[in-house]
Amino acid sequence: MKKIKAGIIGGAGYTAGELIRLLINHPETEIDFVFSTSNAGNKISKIHQDLVGTLDLKFTDTVNPDVDVLFLCLGHGNSVKFLEANTFSDNTKIIDLGNDFRLEADKVFNGKSFVYGLPELNKEAIVSANYIANPGCFATAIQLGLLPLADAGLLGNDVHINAVTGATGAGTSLSATTHYTWRDNNFSYYKPFTHQHLGEINQSVNQLQPSFNSEIIFMPNRGNFSRGIFATIYTDYEGTVEDAKAIYEAFYADAKFTFVADDFLHMKQVVNTNKCLVHVHKHNGKLLISSVIDNLLKGASGQAVQNMNLMYGLEETLGLGLKATYF
Repeated sequence: MKKIKAGIIGGAGYTAGELIRLLINHPETEIDFVFSTSNAGNKISKIHQDLVGTLDLKFTDTVNPDVDVLFLCLGHGNSVKFLEANTFSDNTKIIDLGNDFRLEADKVFNGKSFVYGLPELNKEAIVSANYIANPGCFATAIQLGLLPLADAGLLGNDVHINAVTGATGAGTSLSATTHYTWRDNNFSYYKPFTHQHLGEINQSVNQLQPSFNSEIIFMPNRGNFSRGIFATIYTDYEGTVEDAKAIYEAFYADAKFTFVADDFLHMKQVVNTNKCLVHVHKHNGKLLISSVIDNLLKGASGQAVQNMNLMYGLEETLGLGLKATYF
């Protein structure tokens, strides 16, 4: 079979760098171009320096409109602008890693209908889709912690979430809170109760449990580490922890990357992989669900490749057999 030619837009960022690393090792893909207006003409390995000796390709400021699959690794709100300014073949599949098309109100653009790309929720729709809205990183970790309960109709009260992400979650642009001297030995919250991923989280919960009308209360945090997300979620629950674990195991029985763990979690189990691990714990009338992912892989580029595999009828795990950075 002819290899899938991939184009990447916004090539200098963290998610694009991870995507490049995945695609050059994927047996069914080849990178056609990596677009970056600020780096056009420079070797990709000048920015993504671990690729010295691995990739000689240069950044470009032109696109191939007939590329097979296009990955948009742009800042939130910029995918629409890019697609308005650049036209691609009707045969080009598009996977957007931003938030422009994730919500039902935004999913149709110029006649293209984007499918929300969480495989554990929408696998059948992804298989037949041409356009994918890749989920947000926090949203992925939190939804994978919540959806089995929603599917069972068991979310009857407010849901409280505390989740922490690494420095790469903020992207490559510098700000007061991304400098090493600020981030090192530090911890803080941001966007309390108002994080932009709440929209897609609520949307997916209501997709599985339309009767859910309680509040999802989310406190996002910044950690002093590079990558990973650790989410803890708790809500009222009347069943036993054994009942809950059985619900989660049944929901993820066919999932290729999401697994129910027996023991308490830590991030080193998943960093540098496309895995999500979840764990359930009961205390009095509260069920505690923990969820861990790598924000740049299962939370972004790894999930994008997982979606590409499904769209092209490939084995879902192809090119994603990654080893955790455990020590």
